[in-house]
Amino acid sequence: MIENVDVSLVDWSRAQFALTAIYHWLFVPLVIGLSFILAIMETIYVKTGKEEWKRITRFWMTLFGINFAISIATGIILEFEFGTNWSNYSWFVGDIFGAPLAIEGILAFFLESTFVAVMFFGWDKVSKKFHLTSTWLVAVGASISAIWILIANAWMQNPVGMTFNPDTARNEMVNFWEVIFSQVALDKFLHAIGSGFLLASFFVLSISSWFLLKKREVRLAKLSILIAATFGLLSSVFVAYTGDQSARTLSEVQPVKFAAMEALYDGKKEAGIILIGFLKEGDSKIGEKKINEFPFKIEIPDLLSVMTGGNKDHFVGGLNDHVLGNEELGIMPVHEKMKRGEYARKMLIEYKNARKGNNQAELEKLKTMFTAEDFQENYFRYFGYSSFQRPEDVIPSVPVSFYSFHIMVILGFLFILIFAVALVLLFKGTLSESRWFLWIALFAIPLPYIAGELGWVLAEMGRQPWIIQDLMSVSGAVSQINTGSVITTFILFAVLFTVMLLAEISIMIKQIKTGPK
Repeated sequence: MIENVDVSLVDWSRAQFALTAIYHWLFVPLVIGLSFILAIMETIYVKTGKEEWKRITRFWMTLFGINFAISIATGIILEFEFGTNWSNYSWFVGDIFGAPLAIEGILAFFLESTFVAVMFFGWDKVSKKFHLTSTWLVAVGASISAIWILIANAWMQNPVGMTFNPDTARNEMVNFWEVIFSQVALDKFLHAIGSGFLLASFFVLSISSWFLLKKREVRLAKLSILIAATFGLLSSVFVAYTGDQSARTLSEVQPVKFAAMEALYDGKKEAGIILIGFLKEGDSKIGEKKINEFPFKIEIPDLLSVMTGGNKDHFVGGLNDHVLGNEELGIMPVHEKMKRGEYARKMLIEYKNARKGNNQAELEKLKTMFTAEDFQENYFRYFGYSSFQRPEDVIPSVPVSFYSFHIMVILGFLFILIFAVALVLLFKGTLSESRWFLWIALFAIPLPYIAGELGWVLAEMGRQPWIIQDLMSVSGAVSQINTGSVITTFILFAVLFTVMLLAEISIMIKQIKTGPK
């Protein structure tokens, strides 16, 4: 990695951001998904005029409100950390990364804050249709808020629509539409929103199952399960589809991450997908980094090649190919990317020196070179590789990537099964008597949270050591601040977030036990 970097500062800065992001994502998907479930329930109320649907909607709206407030608090802290802990990153790409965040603040927060008050307090003060419209706008606002954050994150995974300005040493946006409509951004938004729908559906299913186990609010519980299981089944199938599409995109734009999440070291045709496998550290190495081997695995032959290339003869590159290179397939070795990145860095230093010395002839020559498409495409795009000392430094943690991906996928198919069984039992009229299923649904409530967090672990840990793919390493992005300050704020945030989480759980449990009014 970069020389003279305080490794402990980098690690603690990463830990603080990860802590905030993990807590934030405990609340956000429930807010996104539950807002749409509320809108569906209230739509049924307005269409049918049945007061029981109003009662159902108001009960779930109370639980929504508890999560809504905390999700905003953790989100604000998360955005501030880009400036406090990652100021080099913010300087380098602030012109691009700041745009989606600003749009989120202007559109989403204003939209949500305007209509959320009507949604909570306007039941008897505005017309039914206006209140329903407000509920739908809150749901849409929550998704709009998420889309701009996800666009910003997608750009970090696949930087597009930008050019480097040597005068300011910053990347600048040149194509706004390419940034917001990149395939990575589209995949990430659809998959994340779908996972929010799934989690909220499971949340409603689990709590409704508790009511049935206690033989309380049976009518409310069954109607809630009808909505939740239907919405959840559709959402879980949608999540599986978008996850598959996202993996295809990753194989093209982040091939090292893709190879790591399949623990594929040697690329091959007729590559299979591993359903279940266990890794152990082997004796072979890529450079100085030991590879991981499978003492046990269950694999579907050829499927990985078919999914990524459309046929079993498609070659899927492994970590060896992407690190050491594969001339036959046109895969550039990392050591060549390091040379090109170092050349780009050297030219930037020369540009700064020419500007400082007021050497106009040299300045114009270098600026013409920097703005040339050939230089941007063949040299500057590898700028971040100059930060590394060994090619194998670009390999993320293979066990973390592999296990987070495969556990997430297994849970995804389990959710499809649970929602399908819930609907079958409901329509057969045996749901209340199927206590085995109700207990499973109740105690499985942590699983969609785990799956969602694992998705972010894969997204962020799988792209290590990059904060911006190919352009900037995590070590080069960190703020040069005192490590002790980061440790102190980490502890403070850990205590604060844990207290908030425990308070939220306590309030929700109390509200659930009280039941609807």
